Parts: sequence; C-alpha cells; structure tokens
Amino acid sequence: MSKFDEIRYFYDQEVNERLQSIARDPMMKAFMNFTFPDTDEQVWLEQFKNVHSISDFQHQFVAFAVRQILAKSSDGLTTSGFDKLDKNTSYLFISNHRDIVLDTSLLNLVLLEGGYVMTASAIGDNLVRKNFLNVLAKLNRNFLVQRGLPLREQLTSSQTMSEYIKELLLQENRSVWIAQREGRTKNGNDSTQQGVLKMLAMAAGDQCITDYFKTLKIVPISISYEYDPTDSLKMPQLLAQHRDEEYIKGKNEDFTNIISGILGQKKRIHLHAGDVLNKELDEIAAAIDNKNKQLQAIAQVIDRSIISNYKLWPTKYIAYDLLHNTNTYASEYTEQEKQLFVRRLEMRIDPSDPVSREYFLAMYANPLVNKLKVEEESKN
Repeated sequence: MSKFDEIRYFYDQEVNERLQSIARDPMMKAFMNFTFPDTDEQVWLEQFKNVHSISDFQHQFVAFAVRQILAKSSDGLTTSGFDKLDKNTSYLFISNHRDIVLDTSLLNLVLLEGGYVMTASAIGDNLVRKNFLNVLAKLNRNFLVQRGLPLREQLTSSQTMSEYIKELLLQENRSVWIAQREGRTKNGNDSTQQGVLKMLAMAAGDQCITDYFKTLKIVPISISYEYDPTDSLKMPQLLAQHRDEEYIKGKNEDFTNIISGILGQKKRIHLHAGDVLNKELDEIAAAIDNKNKQLQAIAQVIDRSIISNYKLWPTKYIAYDLLHNTNTYASEYTEQEKQLFVRRLEMRIDPSDPVSREYFLAMYANPLVNKLKVEEESKN
C-alpha cells in the first residue's frame, strides 16, 4: 500500500470506476443539471463511460461547471501576472483563502484556459466526509489534509503530506495549490500561518529551507472577490470570538458554505499571480540563520505579495468609509455602488447591532487597511 493512499487523489486508471460509483447519486444529478441545464440525464451518463482520466473529467465537466458559476453568480473573472509563468513548469501556488471550493476552482480554470500545468489542491478531510463529495474531490485532483488528529498522528500526517507535495512538484511536474492558512480568512486579514510553511519544509531533508523552497517555485496568488458570497455566514464565528466564546460549527455548516460560495453573488473577481519567490529566499538565507525566523520571514514575503497584489474593488473603499464615517475614498466608488453595498449590509446582518456592523464592514475594509500598511512599510 502506498504511503500516500490515505490522502492522494485518484490515479487515472481508477477514475472511470469511481465516477460510475457516484453517477446516479442525487447530488451528481444536481451538479450536472446545474452545469448542463438543457441536457438529458442519459446523455451525460453515457458520456461518463468515456471518462478515463482526471484530465477528461476536468475538461469535459468541471471546467463547464466553473464557467456556469461565473456566468450565474459573478460579473466576470479577470487575471494578471500569469503571463510570467512558464507553461511547462510546475509551481507551488500559495493563496489567500476566502472560499472553500472557488479559490482553487477559479485558479484551475485560468490555468486550463491558459495552457498551464493544472494543480493538485489541498482540501480538509472535514469538508468531504460525505462519500459523494469525497469521490468528487478526488476526481478533481484534490488531496486530503487530515484534520482533528492526536498530536503524534498529526506530525506523521504532516510529514506524509509534505513528502506528497514534494513528489507531485519535483517528480510528477504537477503544480500544487495550498491555502496560506488552515481554514478561510473570516475577517479580511490575509496572513500566512507559519505552520503551513513548517509542514512544507518537513520534506527538505538535509537541504536548507530556503534552497528547498526555491526548488518548489512558490508563487503567491491574490484572490479578490468584490462581494464575498459567504460574508454573513462568517459572522457567527467572528461574533463568538468577540464575546470570547468557543465557536462550535453547525452540523451542515461546511456544506452550506460550499453551496453559498458557489451560488452566492460575487460580482467581479480578480486573480493575480505574483512573482516566483527566488531572490527573496536568497536574501533571507543571507540575513537569518535561525530556521523559525527564516519561516517567519518567508511568511512575511508571501503576505506582502498577496496583500500588495490584492485587487481593491469599490466595496473595500465603501466599507472603509462607512466604518470610519468618512468620505476619504468617495472618488473610488459611485453613489449607486455605495447604495447597493449598504442594501447588502442591511439584508445580511442586523445593522442596528453596532458590533455586527463593525465586523461586517471590517471584513471588507481590512484588505485596503493592510495594503496601505504594506505600501507604507515599503517606503521606509
């Protein structure tokens, strides 16, 4: 048994059998009716018989589903920075994390349409407990991050995942996507958890971290949604933190978040691919000896790239002005855009509750606040 069997996605020779195992699941029917609304069930059941690889499944079905999501729940997707990538090279994409399914799905659509190497993507196993979701995720080249393990098993699991990512990138020339943190950013503050980098470094062996990370070709990705389709769903956790209470997820909360992220209105979306981390790693190696401090410095470099390349939509400026009761950024949005945002605020939270209002607005305003900080630091 391969040491990666518990976490890996399907091999191509497994794809057809696994797809057939969920072909008649009611959730597959819903997925296909959404993707091909005017197509009879027998047509796609017949097409499934000819799917014999993950690439087949992604090209013939998943890409269409993501395009449908964009058509029905957004005002379009724009990109920048991808032209600097080599089409035959694998990269480790580390991105801010706002939406469970969309962040990686949108990136893969961009890679597919641009002719780049598509990613294997990390997903928490807590999100795919249902058999249908587990199989669908692995058919879409997702590998599992094992959550909720005892400490000793956690270390073993992290080591395995680190080695798996290394094998994908360096042996199979397969790009990898991983979020900069465990779980989505709820408050709009995008920051890289050192633990994610520590896990990646576990497979370095005798190589120093900075040299090893150079071989992985790390590319920070900035994902910017004009409207966060799950903004109101993130509020209960933020309010629990504010009250210093333990937050316990609802039974179907993750699934609700997945569906809301897919179907909820996002307006405009932008993806930016930053520069491959290279000279920054050399500079860190030259200036810092301590391994933990090196990881801290690398996290800061990734953060700076993600934050400075984050596309500031009008909603960020509106939220800032409403939060601070100012017109500082009035030139960045129209009165109509402001009214639409205020209406959204009033529909999604109780606007008479000052704490809810503050947290909701901060969720949108923080990318602007953080970008201003990064710009200020770069001047000094």
